[in-house]
Amino acid sequence: MARNRPGGQTDSKLSQLRIIGGQWRGRKLSFSATPGLRPTTDRIRETVFNWLAPFIQDARCADLFAGSGALGLEALSRGAAHCDFIDSNAAAITSINAHLAQLEARNRGQSTRTTASDFIGKDLAPYDIVFVDPPFDDGLANGTLALLAEHQRLQPGGLVYLETSSGEAAPELPRGWSVFRQKSSGGVSYQLLLAGEQA
Repeated sequence: MARNRPGGQTDSKLSQLRIIGGQWRGRKLSFSATPGLRPTTDRIRETVFNWLAPFIQDARCADLFAGSGALGLEALSRGAAHCDFIDSNAAAITSINAHLAQLEARNRGQSTRTTASDFIGKDLAPYDIVFVDPPFDDGLANGTLALLAEHQRLQPGGLVYLETSSGEAAPELPRGWSVFRQKSSGGVSYQLLLAGEQA
């Protein structure tokens, strides 16, 4: 979603998402600008998927707080086998469904309109990679990580990408988890977390 402009004005035009690597490299996808939507920038996505390059092929992924679907679509473009897209906003889910159809990838992606916490609580097979990019400063990061660990939604050695505001306190990691990679850029703190064995 477009950021608010100075003076409180919001860009009501369609925003564009560009896939930056893999099978659909360079493809541009349009989505409605919704208040609060903040797609991960191209620069950050490039860094994150360089980190994920050894692990992405055939991975089973979930994109929580999916928004534009930028992270999950990038994962599919780079060889992930499947991605579940989760968002509570109906317009976001409609856009993601349109993107999957446009890319002829409906057989590799599933979108669900629900909250991240409700989705995590379902009886699901564990994931190899989970993207956690909640609205900034809403205090959702710690609870989401805790639920992922509690419900054992990661394969042992699975990875969680977490994106937060640089002004937020460092997240509390579940027992046995560790920081694999981390970086900050333009007011955004992002890191790749390694999920440990569950007790």
